[in-house]
Amino acid sequence: MDINIPEVLAEVTAVCHRYEQALVSNDVAVLDELFWQSPQTIRYGATEMLYGYDEIAQFRAARPSAGLARTVLREVITTYGRDYATSSLHFDRGGRIGRQMQTWVRLPEGWRVVAAHVSMM
Repeated sequence: MDINIPEVLAEVTAVCHRYEQALVSNDVAVLDELFWQSPQTIRYGATEMLYGYDEIAQFRAARPSAGLARTVLREVITTYGRDYATSSLHFDRGGRIGRQMQTWVRLPEGWRVVAAHVSMM
């Protein structure tokens, strides 16, 4: 298996940065778009455990839009072949240190998050 094929890594990096921009600006439409619309999608957050796309979308719709800014301290994106990737972030949100991991899969509709975990230190 090829790790970090340059053009695939560039694609995933771009979509991860698109996700990050949508997150800090509370662009719910883009956030919803970038999660796989499936009951198998999972997102564990700092205070919630969401099973399936519907629960994730409901959470996003109800989440307060204040206090979302954060500074990415470290980012590691790794692609495995042409259709699977992981993204790991270490971030600072107002003096609180957190981490985020996402599993991305290339689907017919494009790269989508199929599993995610966010936690604070």
